[in-house]
Amino acid sequence: MAKPTKFRDRWRIRWLDENGRRQSECYADRREAALALKRIEANVAEIRAGRRNAPPPERSFGELCDRWIEARVPLKRSGKDDESIIRCHLRPAFGSLSLREVGVAQADAFAGARQHLDKKTVANLLTLLVAMLNYACDLEWIEKVPRIRKPRVRLINADYQWLRTRDEIDRFLRAGADEGPLVHVLYATAIYTGARQGELAALEWCDVDFERRLITIQRSFEGPTKAEDVRHAPIVDALLPLLREWRLRSPGRLLFPNREGRMHLPSSRVFQETLQRVLARAGFARITRGSKSRPYVRFHDLRHTFASHWVANGGDLFKLQKVLGHKSVQMTLRYAHLQPDAFTGDYARFGGAPATAGVVVPLRRAEG
Repeated sequence: MAKPTKFRDRWRIRWLDENGRRQSECYADRREAALALKRIEANVAEIRAGRRNAPPPERSFGELCDRWIEARVPLKRSGKDDESIIRCHLRPAFGSLSLREVGVAQADAFAGARQHLDKKTVANLLTLLVAMLNYACDLEWIEKVPRIRKPRVRLINADYQWLRTRDEIDRFLRAGADEGPLVHVLYATAIYTGARQGELAALEWCDVDFERRLITIQRSFEGPTKAEDVRHAPIVDALLPLLREWRLRSPGRLLFPNREGRMHLPSSRVFQETLQRVLARAGFARITRGSKSRPYVRFHDLRHTFASHWVANGGDLFKLQKVLGHKSVQMTLRYAHLQPDAFTGDYARFGGAPATAGVVVPLRRAEG
Protein backbone atom coordinates (compact mmCIF):
# COMPACT_ATOMS: atom_id res chain seq x y z
CA MET A 1 0.00 0.00 0.00
CA ALA A 2 1.35 3.46 -0.96
CA LYS A 3 2.37 5.82 1.81
CA PRO A 4 3.26 9.52 2.00
CA THR A 5 6.94 10.22 1.39
CA LYS A 6 9.01 13.16 2.52
CA PHE A 7 9.57 15.66 -0.30
CA ARG A 8 11.62 18.68 0.72
CA ASP A 9 9.67 20.24 3.61
CA ARG A 10 6.34 18.61 2.66
CA TRP A 11 4.74 15.19 2.36
CA ARG A 12 3.98 13.86 -1.11
CA ILE A 13 1.44 11.23 -2.10
CA ARG A 14 1.32 9.36 -5.41
CA TRP A 15 -1.41 7.25 -6.95
CA LEU A 16 -2.78 5.94 -10.23
CA ASP A 17 -6.04 7.57 -11.27
CA GLU A 18 -8.98 5.74 -12.84
CA ASN A 19 -7.31 6.03 -16.26
CA GLY A 20 -4.01 4.53 -15.03
CA ARG A 21 -2.17 7.87 -15.08
CA ARG A 22 0.18 8.66 -12.21
CA GLN A 23 -0.83 11.66 -10.10
CA SER A 24 0.75 13.36 -7.11
CA GLU A 25 -0.02 16.03 -4.50
CA CYS A 26 1.90 17.55 -1.60
CA TYR A 27 0.69 18.34 1.91
CA ALA A 28 2.25 20.14 4.87
CA ASP A 29 1.29 17.43 7.37
CA ARG A 30 1.97 13.67 7.13
CA ARG A 31 -1.36 12.70 8.71
CA GLU A 32 -3.27 15.01 6.35
CA ALA A 33 -1.40 13.47 3.39
CA ALA A 34 -2.20 9.92 4.55
CA LEU A 35 -5.91 10.70 4.92
CA ALA A 36 -6.00 12.36 1.49
CA LEU A 37 -4.30 9.35 -0.11
CA LYS A 38 -6.75 6.96 1.53
CA ARG A 39 -9.72 9.02 0.33
CA ILE A 40 -8.38 9.33 -3.22
CA GLU A 41 -7.62 5.62 -3.53
CA ALA A 42 -11.13 4.77 -2.29
CA ASN A 43 -12.65 7.15 -4.88
CA VAL A 44 -10.56 5.63 -7.67
CA ALA A 45 -11.67 2.14 -6.65
CA GLU A 46 -15.35 3.18 -6.70
CA ILE A 47 -14.96 4.82 -10.13
CA ARG A 48 -13.32 1.70 -11.57
CA ALA A 49 -16.10 -0.44 -10.08
CA GLY A 50 -18.75 1.82 -11.67
CA ARG A 51 -20.19 3.01 -8.34
CA ARG A 52 -19.03 6.64 -8.82
CA ASN A 53 -18.73 8.93 -11.83
CA ALA A 54 -15.28 10.03 -12.87
CA PRO A 55 -14.45 13.65 -11.92
CA PRO A 56 -14.75 16.19 -14.75
CA PRO A 57 -11.57 17.09 -16.60
CA GLU A 58 -9.49 19.86 -15.10
CA ARG A 59 -10.56 23.34 -16.22
CA SER A 60 -9.21 26.74 -15.29
CA PHE A 61 -11.21 29.68 -14.04
CA GLY A 62 -9.81 31.63 -16.97
CA GLU A 63 -11.51 29.18 -19.35
CA LEU A 64 -14.77 29.76 -17.51
CA CYS A 65 -14.36 33.54 -17.91
CA ASP A 66 -13.89 33.11 -21.67
CA ARG A 67 -16.88 30.78 -21.95
CA TRP A 68 -19.11 33.12 -19.90
CA ILE A 69 -18.19 36.15 -22.04
CA GLU A 70 -18.78 34.18 -25.23
CA ALA A 71 -22.02 32.41 -24.30
CA ARG A 72 -23.75 34.35 -21.53
CA VAL A 73 -22.76 38.01 -21.81
CA PRO A 74 -24.52 38.55 -25.19
CA LEU A 75 -27.79 37.31 -23.66
CA LYS A 76 -27.74 39.64 -20.65
CA ARG A 77 -28.80 43.26 -20.32
CA SER A 78 -25.98 43.65 -17.80
CA GLY A 79 -23.46 41.97 -20.10
CA LYS A 80 -21.10 44.96 -20.15
CA ASP A 81 -21.15 45.02 -16.34
CA ASP A 82 -20.21 41.33 -16.29
CA GLU A 83 -17.29 41.96 -18.63
CA SER A 84 -16.07 44.81 -16.45
CA ILE A 85 -16.30 42.76 -13.24
CA ILE A 86 -14.49 39.82 -14.85
CA ARG A 87 -11.76 42.05 -16.26
CA CYS A 88 -11.18 44.15 -13.14
CA HIS A 89 -11.88 41.69 -10.31
CA LEU A 90 -12.58 38.02 -11.00
CA ARG A 91 -9.96 37.17 -13.62
CA PRO A 92 -7.10 38.89 -11.72
CA ALA A 93 -8.10 37.08 -8.51
CA PHE A 94 -8.97 33.59 -9.80
CA GLY A 95 -7.76 33.39 -13.40
CA SER A 96 -4.63 31.37 -12.59
CA LEU A 97 -6.54 28.81 -10.49
CA SER A 98 -8.26 25.65 -11.60
CA LEU A 99 -12.01 25.59 -11.00
CA ARG A 100 -11.52 22.96 -8.30
CA GLU A 101 -9.26 25.36 -6.43
CA VAL A 102 -11.92 28.09 -6.25
CA GLY A 103 -13.55 27.45 -2.90
CA VAL A 104 -14.91 29.16 0.19
CA ALA A 105 -11.48 30.14 1.50
CA GLN A 106 -10.50 31.78 -1.80
CA ALA A 107 -13.83 33.64 -2.01
CA ASP A 108 -13.49 34.85 1.59
CA ALA A 109 -9.97 36.11 0.85
CA PHE A 110 -11.27 37.83 -2.29
CA ALA A 111 -14.00 39.62 -0.31
CA GLY A 112 -11.62 40.51 2.51
CA ALA A 113 -9.23 42.19 0.08
CA ARG A 114 -12.08 44.45 -1.07
CA GLN A 115 -13.17 45.94 2.24
CA HIS A 116 -12.54 49.38 0.74
CA LEU A 117 -15.62 48.81 -1.44
CA ASP A 118 -19.15 49.07 -0.07
CA LYS A 119 -20.91 45.85 0.88
CA LYS A 120 -23.37 45.97 -2.01
CA THR A 121 -20.52 46.15 -4.54
CA VAL A 122 -18.75 43.18 -2.94
CA ALA A 123 -22.05 41.27 -2.88
CA ASN A 124 -22.51 41.98 -6.61
CA LEU A 125 -19.01 40.66 -7.37
CA LEU A 126 -19.66 37.46 -5.43
CA THR A 127 -23.10 37.08 -7.03
CA LEU A 128 -21.47 36.95 -10.46
CA LEU A 129 -18.80 34.55 -9.18
CA VAL A 130 -21.45 32.15 -7.86
CA ALA A 131 -23.47 32.44 -11.10
CA MET A 132 -20.38 31.54 -13.13
CA LEU A 133 -19.59 28.55 -10.87
CA ASN A 134 -23.20 27.36 -11.21
CA TYR A 135 -22.77 27.60 -14.97
CA ALA A 136 -19.56 25.55 -14.71
CA CYS A 137 -21.50 22.93 -12.75
CA ASP A 138 -24.18 22.84 -15.46
CA LEU A 139 -21.42 22.29 -18.02
CA GLU A 140 -20.09 19.46 -15.80
CA TRP A 141 -16.75 21.24 -15.45
CA ILE A 142 -17.05 20.90 -11.65
CA GLU A 143 -19.04 18.49 -9.51
CA LYS A 144 -20.47 20.97 -7.01
CA VAL A 145 -20.48 24.68 -6.23
CA PRO A 146 -18.87 25.86 -2.96
CA ARG A 147 -21.21 27.57 -0.50
CA ILE A 148 -19.88 31.09 -0.86
CA ARG A 149 -21.33 33.61 1.59
CA LYS A 150 -22.02 37.16 0.48
CA PRO A 151 -22.02 40.15 2.85
CA ARG A 152 -25.49 41.04 4.06
CA VAL A 153 -26.76 44.29 2.63
CA ARG A 154 -29.43 46.20 4.49
CA LEU A 155 -32.15 47.19 2.05
CA ILE A 156 -34.95 48.40 4.29
CA ASN A 157 -33.25 51.65 5.28
CA ALA A 158 -31.19 51.94 2.11
CA ASP A 159 -29.79 55.38 1.39
CA TYR A 160 -31.78 56.75 -1.52
CA GLN A 161 -33.01 60.21 -2.43
CA TRP A 162 -36.53 61.16 -3.51
CA LEU A 163 -38.92 64.07 -3.87
CA ARG A 164 -40.30 63.98 -0.36
CA THR A 165 -43.47 66.08 -0.42
CA ARG A 166 -46.29 66.88 -2.79
CA ASP A 167 -44.94 70.43 -2.94
CA GLU A 168 -41.53 69.15 -4.10
CA ILE A 169 -43.20 67.06 -6.82
CA ASP A 170 -45.27 70.06 -7.98
CA ARG A 171 -42.21 72.36 -8.04
CA PHE A 172 -40.26 69.80 -10.01
CA LEU A 173 -43.01 69.20 -12.58
CA ARG A 174 -43.71 72.93 -13.03
CA ALA A 175 -40.03 73.45 -13.79
CA GLY A 176 -40.18 70.49 -16.17
CA ALA A 177 -43.09 72.07 -18.02
CA ASP A 178 -40.84 75.07 -18.79
CA GLU A 179 -38.66 72.67 -20.82
CA GLY A 180 -41.60 71.66 -22.98
CA PRO A 181 -44.56 69.27 -22.86
CA LEU A 182 -42.53 66.12 -23.60
CA VAL A 183 -40.23 66.70 -20.63
CA HIS A 184 -43.19 67.53 -18.41
CA VAL A 185 -45.18 64.40 -19.25
CA LEU A 186 -42.12 62.13 -19.31
CA TYR A 187 -41.04 63.22 -15.81
CA ALA A 188 -44.63 62.97 -14.55
CA THR A 189 -44.93 59.43 -15.94
CA ALA A 190 -41.68 58.49 -14.23
CA ILE A 191 -42.92 59.81 -10.88
CA TYR A 192 -46.43 58.33 -11.14
CA THR A 193 -45.55 54.86 -12.51
CA GLY A 194 -42.09 54.05 -11.11
CA ALA A 195 -40.91 52.94 -14.55
CA ARG A 196 -37.17 52.96 -15.31
CA GLN A 197 -35.79 55.36 -17.89
CA GLY A 198 -35.31 52.62 -20.52
CA GLU A 199 -38.85 51.39 -19.96
CA LEU A 200 -40.18 54.93 -20.42
CA ALA A 201 -38.11 55.46 -23.55
CA ALA A 202 -39.51 52.25 -25.08
CA LEU A 203 -43.18 52.88 -24.21
CA GLU A 204 -45.56 52.79 -27.15
CA TRP A 205 -49.14 54.03 -27.27
CA CYS A 206 -50.31 50.44 -27.75
CA ASP A 207 -49.03 49.84 -24.20
CA VAL A 208 -51.43 52.44 -22.77
CA ASP A 209 -54.98 51.27 -22.05
CA PHE A 210 -57.03 54.33 -21.06
CA GLU A 211 -60.19 52.27 -20.60
CA ARG A 212 -58.64 49.88 -18.08
CA ARG A 213 -56.25 52.59 -16.85
CA LEU A 214 -53.18 50.39 -17.16
CA ILE A 215 -49.76 50.83 -18.71
CA THR A 216 -48.06 47.63 -19.87
CA ILE A 217 -44.31 47.75 -19.30
CA GLN A 218 -42.61 45.15 -21.49
CA ARG A 219 -39.54 46.71 -23.18
CA SER A 220 -36.47 48.78 -22.49
CA PHE A 221 -33.57 50.31 -24.43
CA GLU A 222 -32.14 47.04 -25.74
CA GLY A 223 -35.22 44.83 -25.77
CA PRO A 224 -36.73 43.24 -22.65
CA THR A 225 -37.11 44.90 -19.26
CA LYS A 226 -34.45 44.48 -16.59
CA ALA A 227 -36.17 41.41 -15.14
CA GLU A 228 -37.20 40.25 -18.63
CA ASP A 229 -40.85 40.23 -17.60
CA VAL A 230 -44.07 42.03 -18.45
CA ARG A 231 -45.79 44.03 -15.74
CA HIS A 232 -48.52 46.65 -15.39
CA ALA A 233 -48.64 50.07 -13.75
CA PRO A 234 -51.94 51.78 -12.92
CA ILE A 235 -52.68 55.16 -14.51
CA VAL A 236 -53.29 57.15 -11.33
CA ASP A 237 -55.57 60.17 -11.21
CA ALA A 238 -52.67 62.62 -11.20
CA LEU A 239 -51.31 61.18 -14.46
CA LEU A 240 -54.51 60.42 -16.41
CA PRO A 241 -55.30 63.94 -17.77
CA LEU A 242 -51.65 64.54 -18.67
CA LEU A 243 -51.48 61.36 -20.75
CA ARG A 244 -54.83 62.02 -22.46
CA GLU A 245 -53.69 65.50 -23.53
CA TRP A 246 -50.26 64.21 -24.57
CA ARG A 247 -51.90 61.52 -26.73
CA LEU A 248 -53.45 64.28 -28.86
CA ARG A 249 -50.12 66.11 -29.21
CA SER A 250 -47.95 63.04 -29.86
CA PRO A 251 -49.77 60.70 -32.26
CA GLY A 252 -46.72 58.63 -33.29
CA ARG A 253 -45.81 55.12 -32.15
CA LEU A 254 -43.63 56.08 -29.18
CA LEU A 255 -44.93 58.00 -26.17
CA PHE A 256 -41.72 59.99 -25.77
CA PRO A 257 -39.79 60.10 -29.07
CA ASN A 258 -36.71 62.23 -29.68
CA ARG A 259 -36.68 64.96 -32.32
CA GLU A 260 -36.11 62.40 -35.07
CA GLY A 261 -39.08 60.34 -33.88
CA ARG A 262 -36.84 57.58 -32.56
CA MET A 263 -36.25 56.19 -29.08
CA HIS A 264 -34.22 58.19 -26.58
CA LEU A 265 -30.92 56.56 -25.55
CA PRO A 266 -29.41 56.31 -22.04
CA SER A 267 -27.13 59.26 -22.89
CA SER A 268 -30.01 61.47 -24.08
CA ARG A 269 -30.10 64.96 -22.61
CA VAL A 270 -33.62 64.46 -21.30
CA PHE A 271 -32.19 62.00 -18.74
CA GLN A 272 -29.08 64.06 -17.97
CA GLU A 273 -28.54 67.79 -18.64
CA THR A 274 -32.24 68.62 -18.94
CA LEU A 275 -32.90 67.03 -15.56
CA GLN A 276 -30.16 69.17 -13.97
CA ARG A 277 -31.66 72.36 -15.44
CA VAL A 278 -35.10 71.42 -14.14
CA LEU A 279 -33.75 70.80 -10.64
CA ALA A 280 -31.90 74.11 -10.63
CA ARG A 281 -34.97 75.99 -11.89
CA ALA A 282 -37.11 74.35 -9.19
CA GLY A 283 -34.65 75.42 -6.49
CA PHE A 284 -33.28 72.01 -5.54
CA ALA A 285 -29.68 72.43 -4.37
CA ARG A 286 -27.09 69.69 -4.78
CA ILE A 287 -26.54 67.42 -1.77
CA THR A 288 -23.03 67.49 -0.26
CA ARG A 289 -21.74 64.58 1.79
CA GLY A 290 -18.16 64.94 2.88
CA SER A 291 -16.07 65.88 -0.13
CA LYS A 292 -18.65 64.59 -2.63
CA SER A 293 -21.81 66.15 -3.99
CA ARG A 294 -24.66 64.79 -6.04
CA PRO A 295 -27.89 66.18 -7.57
CA TYR A 296 -30.91 66.41 -5.29
CA VAL A 297 -32.38 63.57 -7.35
CA ARG A 298 -31.10 61.55 -10.30
CA PHE A 299 -33.49 60.14 -12.86
CA HIS A 300 -33.68 56.75 -11.15
CA ASP A 301 -34.69 58.55 -7.95
CA LEU A 302 -38.01 59.39 -9.60
CA ARG A 303 -38.70 55.65 -9.33
CA HIS A 304 -37.90 55.89 -5.60
CA THR A 305 -40.25 58.88 -5.41
CA PHE A 306 -43.12 56.80 -6.79
CA ALA A 307 -42.47 53.92 -4.39
CA SER A 308 -42.01 56.14 -1.35
CA HIS A 309 -45.24 58.08 -1.90
CA TRP A 310 -47.12 54.87 -2.70
CA VAL A 311 -46.20 53.45 0.71
CA ALA A 312 -46.49 56.74 2.63
CA ASN A 313 -50.07 57.07 1.37
CA GLY A 314 -51.06 53.60 2.55
CA GLY A 315 -50.38 51.61 -0.63
CA ASP A 316 -49.95 47.85 -0.36
CA LEU A 317 -46.32 46.65 -0.38
CA PHE A 318 -47.04 43.49 -2.35
CA LYS A 319 -48.89 45.44 -5.04
CA LEU A 320 -45.92 47.80 -5.13
CA GLN A 321 -43.61 44.82 -5.65
CA LYS A 322 -45.62 43.83 -8.74
CA VAL A 323 -45.73 47.37 -10.12
CA LEU A 324 -41.97 47.87 -9.70
CA GLY A 325 -41.16 44.37 -10.99
CA HIS A 326 -39.05 43.33 -8.01
CA LYS A 327 -38.32 39.60 -7.98
CA SER A 328 -37.86 39.65 -4.21
CA VAL A 329 -40.05 41.47 -1.70
CA GLN A 330 -36.83 42.32 0.17
CA MET A 331 -36.14 44.97 -2.46
CA THR A 332 -39.57 46.48 -1.89
CA LEU A 333 -39.27 46.37 1.91
CA ARG A 334 -36.75 49.23 1.83
CA TYR A 335 -39.81 51.51 1.69
CA ALA A 336 -41.69 49.82 4.54
CA HIS A 337 -40.50 52.29 7.17
CA LEU A 338 -42.57 54.99 5.45
CA GLN A 339 -45.85 53.15 5.96
CA PRO A 340 -48.14 55.23 8.22
CA ASP A 341 -49.98 53.67 11.14
CA ALA A 342 -48.68 50.23 10.24
CA PHE A 343 -50.29 48.54 13.27
CA THR A 344 -53.52 50.54 13.59
CA GLY A 345 -55.66 47.61 12.48
CA ASP A 346 -53.85 45.10 14.67
CA TYR A 347 -54.56 46.39 18.19
CA ALA A 348 -57.67 44.21 18.65
CA ARG A 349 -56.28 41.16 16.89
CA PHE A 350 -56.36 39.11 20.17
CA GLY A 351 -59.66 40.50 21.42
CA GLY A 352 -60.18 42.78 24.42
CA ALA A 353 -58.26 42.98 27.66
CA PRO A 354 -57.86 39.65 29.53
CA ALA A 355 -59.85 38.89 32.70
CA THR A 356 -56.70 39.38 34.76
CA ALA A 357 -56.30 42.96 33.59
CA GLY A 358 -55.92 45.29 36.55
CA VAL A 359 -55.19 42.44 39.01
CA VAL A 360 -52.02 43.09 40.98
CA VAL A 361 -49.89 39.94 41.27
CA PRO A 362 -47.66 40.09 44.37
CA LEU A 363 -44.02 39.36 43.72
CA ARG A 364 -42.26 36.84 45.94
CA ARG A 365 -39.35 38.30 47.79
CA ALA A 366 -36.10 36.60 46.97
CA GLU A 367 -34.60 34.59 49.79
CA GLY A 368 -31.06 34.91 50.88
